[in-house]
Amino acid sequence: PAPARPPACPRAPPLAAAGAPSGMQVAAQAQDFDPVQRFRLLLPQLKESLQNLMKVAAQNFVQNTSIDSGQKISEVPVQRVDKSLEEFYALCDQLELCLRLAYECLSQSFDSAKHSPTLVPTATKPDAVQAESLPYTQYLSMIKSQISCAKDIHNALLECSNKITGKMPSQGTL
Repeated sequence: PAPARPPACPRAPPLAAAGAPSGMQVAAQAQDFDPVQRFRLLLPQLKESLQNLMKVAAQNFVQNTSIDSGQKISEVPVQRVDKSLEEFYALCDQLELCLRLAYECLSQSFDSAKHSPTLVPTATKPDAVQAESLPYTQYLSMIKSQISCAKDIHNALLECSNKITGKMPSQGTL
């Protein structure tokens, strides 16, 4: 089976409350914030930009060769390579950001699944309770145990740090 794709990263800004957006607007906004979809949309643009860059570079080579050999050159202005190159690099930068964001979302999804492997039903969708979901009270106790574990780790690190530096342990530890 194919690996499940993590949900879109929750960094999307909230929708404006001015009016109810149509289904098309919601789908378009979801695509804007899904880094994988954005990558898929930008890839053909990158290919087109690379083709344009190669075409402009070839035209410039032909024109420069004609000038160097003393041949008559056409009066048609040739596009500048630096503009095409700048467009290509801008698209590369956008693709890199999409990939970094997708990787970060995937990492967060893995960490979330690792530290809270079961789902917690939300108050907005009580009818969507699944068999493997965790009741809220059990979720709270799991979170409290995680906080307790984090405090224990913090205290152990603080104690170790104090031993290394030779300081006496303070009374205000967590």
